[in-house]
Amino acid sequence: MELSTRIRGILDGGDDGWGVYYKARAMKAAGVDVTELTIGEHDIRTDPSILKAMYDAAMGGHTGYVDVPGTPSLRDAVAQRVEHQTHVPTTRRNVLITPGGQAALFAAHMAACDDGDTALFIDPHYTTYPGTIRSVGAKAMAIPARSRDGFQPDLDAVRRAAKGAKSLLINTPNNPTGVIYTDDTLQGLAQVCRDEDLWLISDEVYDSQVWHGAHLSPRALPGMAERTLVVGSMSKSHAMTGSRLGWIIGPDEAIAHLATLSINTNYGVAGFIQDAALFALRQGPGFEAKIAAPFRRRRDAATPLFSGQEAARLIPSDGAMYLMVDIRATGLSGEEFALRLLDDEHIAVMPGESFGHAAAGHVRIAMTIDDDRFLDAVERLIEFANTLTAGDTQ
Repeated sequence: MELSTRIRGILDGGDDGWGVYYKARAMKAAGVDVTELTIGEHDIRTDPSILKAMYDAAMGGHTGYVDVPGTPSLRDAVAQRVEHQTHVPTTRRNVLITPGGQAALFAAHMAACDDGDTALFIDPHYTTYPGTIRSVGAKAMAIPARSRDGFQPDLDAVRRAAKGAKSLLINTPNNPTGVIYTDDTLQGLAQVCRDEDLWLISDEVYDSQVWHGAHLSPRALPGMAERTLVVGSMSKSHAMTGSRLGWIIGPDEAIAHLATLSINTNYGVAGFIQDAALFALRQGPGFEAKIAAPFRRRRDAATPLFSGQEAARLIPSDGAMYLMVDIRATGLSGEEFALRLLDDEHIAVMPGESFGHAAAGHVRIAMTIDDDRFLDAVERLIEFANTLTAGDTQ
């Protein structure tokens, strides 16, 4: 029997771009001491108080079916967090709880796109974006954001691509670049969405990790609340990656239809997980700042290490738990550099090519190990890049 065209076409004939990561894991399994700076996984685990709340909820019997859109108390708490941060009136009717941010991305595109519609996204991008779009039967179209422009989206390119498209997916603070889109950029993107009648899908899972400037949710811009679907998650803000608890914020009607989708797909999120998320949210912004603090500290400590040389050029990181480094001066692609760094130095980073064509010749460093080991790895990466550059000039 032949599988569906849709399921076979998720990767569009390519791979998932994670070859370096898989090789690093295989080396570790074989006993090699590898410093992993690949995925966005906190080096601290979920706080014990959250785990206790989860345990207490499960032992208290919250293990059966729950309201599919999410428990009313959690939806209220998410709405309050969003309204506090954005000053946009938000109620539980605007909130759907999902099994993580990835499920929210899929559901948002299901809401916005029909089969064959064109769905836009900015390149560089989180690795699942094009596959998510193809999974709902839409056509994934990447719009490059260039390193020379600080990876801010090119508004003219977005406007050209928007003709006849149905949705635009953005992510700020951005994974993989660490860039925060400026207010002018977001105002321009919003204007394109209004002019061309696009849904804007805004991935804001890193909204608690802002190192410089401020995060502006495009839902807060004039005329955007009715056409914006915001994806959020407990994964990054509360170090709850494995709990799989996310949400979509959107117009009442969209959320009602998305709840119907949930009935026919995942049938909700476990009640004890939702109770733990509610407990976590009630710890307030100070708790989120504590979770984010190690990444701010490592970013601040690592940034000066890149000065005085050009072989490994740091893209200024204003948010998220990553550093994006331009290594084109070495003459290698991001993938070639990452593989050689892994083989020679036993340091694993993600090639820029894993995140789209626009990030070619770059590597992404996850700031997800303890400070001393992290800074040592960054220094060795810079030295390695400079050695390669020196070798090319001899």
